[in-house]
This record gives sequence, structure tokens and C-alpha cells, in this order.
Amino acid sequence: MKEQHAILGAGPVGRAIAKCLTDEHDIKPTVITRSGTNVPGSLSASLDLSDAQAARQALSGADVVYQCAQPAYNRWPEEFPALQRSIAEAIAGTDTVLVATENMYGYGPVSEALNEGLPLAATTRKGAVRAQLWNELERSHQAGEIRAVAARASDFYGPGVENSAYGSRFFGPLVVGKKAEVLGDPSTRHTVTYVPDLARAMVRLGGDSEAWGRAWHVPNAPAQTTEEMVVATAQLAGTSPATNRIGPLKMRLAGLFVPAAKEMIELSYEFDQDFVVDSHAYTERYGAEFTPLEEGLARTVRWYQDQAARA
Repeated sequence: MKEQHAILGAGPVGRAIAKCLTDEHDIKPTVITRSGTNVPGSLSASLDLSDAQAARQALSGADVVYQCAQPAYNRWPEEFPALQRSIAEAIAGTDTVLVATENMYGYGPVSEALNEGLPLAATTRKGAVRAQLWNELERSHQAGEIRAVAARASDFYGPGVENSAYGSRFFGPLVVGKKAEVLGDPSTRHTVTYVPDLARAMVRLGGDSEAWGRAWHVPNAPAQTTEEMVVATAQLAGTSPATNRIGPLKMRLAGLFVPAAKEMIELSYEFDQDFVVDSHAYTERYGAEFTPLEEGLARTVRWYQDQAARA
């Protein structure tokens, strides 16, 4: 009998996990969202995950649950901790393993490559929430209440990724010959995570009991500068490399209309200096399972070109 896998959320990460499970493991997962979003190759279910009792019933019998659900970006402090507590409560006392999607916000500004040994010392709104989310999962795991592991990624990119610093405002303009919108200093190096690589890592971590109980930095291609990424993307798209630098003032103005834009101001430090992620713990255990940057960029460019053609 095959394992049962449940994916919470149908954004780019949830969809990539579903594709990984169906294509590489011949597993048909259940994707759970509030609206019952249909994801090709998967079963779908509609559920309010903040209802722990309903979530417990829906997740009953699941071997692995992938936590990719999150509130609106500007509502993290108010809603995220309660949402994740509900999910943890739903699997408490069972054999289900929870694989949580995380990012690098919890560390706050540091002057070295980011590694899992650094303290979660962020004082920003969203960084403090990220630290709290993992601290609670870790305590519950250590207490034997749940089984949990976290996969930490840097800024996402890839086909279908739009709401990211390396999403629609970066690739969308470049593929049609316009200026990419970039944050901070484009001459600094910045690690980016190709979403299918994140999905593959989450599936691997969920299946390895020796990996549970800690957070892992997922594998990424070597960091390049944002300028280098712009040049490489433009070459692949057959356009000219050009950028429009977005600073805090522009983000505040944009935030009057798009709340998520204002939320990025506190994270400016990620783009004003080198932001390099160390993933050697993962690669030493599992190998360098990442997509070369040029290959990932090529696939992303093709996706954005298809979107532009449809528009």
C-alpha cells in the first residue's frame, strides 16, 4: 500500500511538491486548500486549516503532510502562528510527519553566509514570526508530541513563481524587453531557490526519519549577483539587460495600493549586501541536488514568455 501524502496550500511550492510526488514517486497526493483548488494529478479537498478538529479528521492516516499554507503576507503576525498551531494540533499524537516550508527571515541581518547553526534572532515583524513558528514546532517535536522537519529556502524563482523578489516584476519585464524591477544593490550576490528543487528536498526530508527534528537549508545553485542574473535572463530571452532599482521610498508608495510591497521594506537588508545561503549540511547528506542556474533561468524565461504570448 502506498503512502498517503497531503499538501497544504496550492501555491508554487505546493504545486511543485505535487508534481514531484506524481512524476518521480508515483504518488497521488491530496492538495488541501480553503477553496478546494484543483491541481493536475492530485486529489483536492476544501478545508479551513484553522479548524484543528476538521484538519485532524482530514489528515487522519496521512504519512506525510507538507505545510505550504500561509496567510496574506501583511497578516503574518496576526494569523500565521495560530494557523500552524492548528495544523500541529491536527497531527499531534500520530505517526504523521510534518514538513514545513520556511525561509531565511528568522535569522535577521548577519554578516556571514547563512547556516542552520545561526540563532533565530530576527526582530522584524515577519522574521520574528518565522522564528516563532519553528521554535514552536521544534519544542513540540522534542516533547514527542509531533514529528516535524523544516526545509528553509531563499527567495523563490521558477515557472509559476510570481510573488517573489525574483518573480513577475523581475522576469516579466525582461522577457518583453523592459527593465527588471530589482531591490537593493544589484551588484551584491543573492542566493535564489529554484522551487522544483525545494519540492524535491521536502519530499526527501519527509521520507528520512533521521532528518526529522531540525531545519535544513535546501540546496541551491551558487549565488550570483542580481546584475549577473539580469544579464543571463536577458540573453536567454533575446532582450537587452536593464534594471529599475526599487528603494524603500518606492516600496512605501507602492504599499499604499499593494500591502505586500510595504512589507518588504523591513527586509531590505537582504538586498543591500551579499545574501548567501550555506546548504552544505544537506548536500553532504544527500548530494548537490540543485538545478544549475542557467537551466532554471531558461525554464523560467520560457514560462514567462508563454504568459506574455497569452496576454
